[in-house]
Order: sequence, then structure tokens, then C-alpha cells
Amino acid sequence: MHSVLTATETAMKKGIESFKHEVSKVRTGRAHPSLLDHVRVDYYGNSTPLSQVSSITIGDARTLVITPWEKKMVPAIEKAIMTSDLGLNPSTAGEIIRVPLPQLTEERRKDLIKVVRSEAETARVHIRNLRRDGNTALKELLKSKAIAEDEERRLSDLVQKLTDKYSAEVDHLLAEKEKDLMAI
Repeated sequence: MHSVLTATETAMKKGIESFKHEVSKVRTGRAHPSLLDHVRVDYYGNSTPLSQVSSITIGDARTLVITPWEKKMVPAIEKAIMTSDLGLNPSTAGEIIRVPLPQLTEERRKDLIKVVRSEAETARVHIRNLRRDGNTALKELLKSKAIAEDEERRLSDLVQKLTDKYSAEVDHLLAEKEKDLMAI
């Protein structure tokens, strides 16, 4: 019976981590190496993550600096960044690639907030589905007489408390990201 609670809480934590990961991909005005996480470079015929063929550091608040491990990778990295869906234009200075991040417009910020809110709603739905699954598992235990009615009710209340806790965490993360996106 406690395994149902543990499994439900573990799945909810994974849902929160997934939400954090999805939201971190949404670009704010500041440079962060994770912006380039999904950029892949053609490395000797293999599609390789950018972070495995170079170091990515922050030059200043709006600039990423990429230093390839091999000098001949500079054009391939530059091409990969330009063809990505990020809308960035890298500039090369010898072996170093600088990627300036353009200022976000008010309209673009509002679009990004819509994306983040959609991700938050997806996370909330996931958490509610996990609540339903947990309660279903408890009902099955009740039917098989593994637990008593009052125990099932008590555990259902605990599942609801977990749902409320993780839903509130999604709301908190959403508010933080919205504030971050609207900051100029």
C-alpha cells in the first residue's frame, strides 16, 4: 500500500523534472549554455551533440562562446547553429565562435509565455493522471481485501496531498519562468 504512494510520488517528481527541463529550453534574454543542448553537429559522419565536440561558456549576459576541440570543426559548428531553430547568427574569430543572443521583443516574450503555460498545463495533467492511477491502484487493493476501507480513504487523501504539492510546485516554477521572461 505504501508502495503505491512511493511510486506515485516518484512519478510526480519525474514529471516535475521533465517540466523543468522543457521550460529550461525556452529562451530568456540571458545567455546559458543549455540553449545549445539540442544542437547537433556532423562529426565525421555522425550527428553529435555540440557539447561533445566543443566547450560552451558564457562570454557576457547575451553572448555564448564556443571553443571547438578541433579547429576544422568551426565551419560545421557554425552551420549547425545557423540551421537550428534558435534563430541565432554565430560569428567566428579564428578558432572561437561567438553567438550573440538578440534582445527579445515584447510580442516574442508573450509568445514564449504561452508556450511555458502550455507546458505547465501538460505537467499538471500528467500529475492528475498519476493521481488517478494511484487511486485506481488503491481501489484494486481494496477490492482484493489487501487493505481496509478506512486505510484506502487515508491513502487516497495522501495521494491528493501529493497531487496538491506537485501542482503547486508547477505553478511556482511557471510564475518564476514568466517573471524571468518578462524581465528586460
